[in-house]
Amino acid sequence: MAMIEGTLDAAGLRFGIVASKFNEFVTGRLLAGALEVLDKAGAGREAVDVVRVPGAFEIALVARRLARSRRYDAVICLGAVIRGETPHFEYISAEASRGIAQAAWESDLPVVFGVLTTDTVEQAMERAGSPERNRGADAARTAIEMATLIKKLRGTGHKVTSRKLAGRRVGIKRTGRKR
Repeated sequence: MAMIEGTLDAAGLRFGIVASKFNEFVTGRLLAGALEVLDKAGAGREAVDVVRVPGAFEIALVARRLARSRRYDAVICLGAVIRGETPHFEYISAEASRGIAQAAWESDLPVVFGVLTTDTVEQAMERAGSPERNRGADAARTAIEMATLIKKLRGTGHKVTSRKLAGRRVGIKRTGRKR
């Protein structure tokens, strides 16, 4: 049995980060946590591009464009949606989640969800605080591990091909031939 896992070595990898400007007092901390993890794991600052968007709803569109550019090994999405007095929270949280997942599926690239969805500002600050609890740092670790895992899977000797119909992936065929 072969066990295939990613590592936390970011040397030689490129990352795109999409960070919301809304709730900057939280998202700035998430971004700092992600950048610190990437730096310590060996991704130099020149290997990281940060794109700022107005809010969490806009993250998915930009994440999709970054992922489809094929310039990055992974895309990290950072934001903070804090519950208010209206149902706006539910709509934004659901659509941000769905859009980020769709960006990953459509691009076949790790697009990591690092968007906080909390009931209170205090909860958001707690999840953006210390390095051990910072969800931006967690998202960066996940991105590194997934990027290295995908690279390993591409190098396993199983060629992955896909048929496309009107720009959409409609099937995946695995062959035993090496690339």
